[in-house]
Amino acid sequence: MSIKNGKKGKAASHSAYIAREGKFGRNGKADDLQLHQHGNLPSWANDQPGVFWNAADKFERANGTAYVELEFALPAELAPAQRSELVQEFAAKVCGNKPYEFAIHAPEAALGKVSQPHAHLMINNRVPDAIERPPELHFRRYNAVHPELGGCKKDSGGRHRGEMKALATSIRETFSEIQNQYLEKYGHADRVDHRSYRTRGIDKVPERHLGHARIKQMSEQAVGELLQKRQA
Repeated sequence: MSIKNGKKGKAASHSAYIAREGKFGRNGKADDLQLHQHGNLPSWANDQPGVFWNAADKFERANGTAYVELEFALPAELAPAQRSELVQEFAAKVCGNKPYEFAIHAPEAALGKVSQPHAHLMINNRVPDAIERPPELHFRRYNAVHPELGGCKKDSGGRHRGEMKALATSIRETFSEIQNQYLEKYGHADRVDHRSYRTRGIDKVPERHLGHARIKQMSEQAVGELLQKRQA
């Protein structure tokens, strides 16, 4: 799982990317989209994530964070419907009542040519407070004295580095627990652990994610050797 901040000006484009919309749906790219959902959008967004993220790009403060993205691998052992159920439960758990959008992709891996299911979850950290605001006010700085005159409060504000690290660890732990519940529920013996090999006392070097571009540059022999090593 990777956890990344998305800056103002990037949200709408990234939303289109995970939803495989517009230019991101061309050349068969949309074929790997298995599920696309959203939730907790304010009424002015008209149930359209693109409207919400465009407003975030326009009205969020300069150099502000428009969204946080969790990108995470999903158990290949589970069927597509089971993975969808898993992601829906995880999103509800970590997002609460905050606006979010997620998509599940299942492209063919460059290494091994197997399905590589994963999800992108975009979360906006402005917490709804039952005050109706137009989009230009929604993303303004929070006003503690007169909340109706400011924007929705961000629940990420004021946290120091240690708190952010602890939050990231907690999110990963929650996801590992939910994965294991689903693996058990659907009859699979495998389990996952969010902790590093070092923390668990395992003397083993984890495999690095290479990505499509790097794998394409590798020779057939190098790819074959890597696959043999993985199998061993």
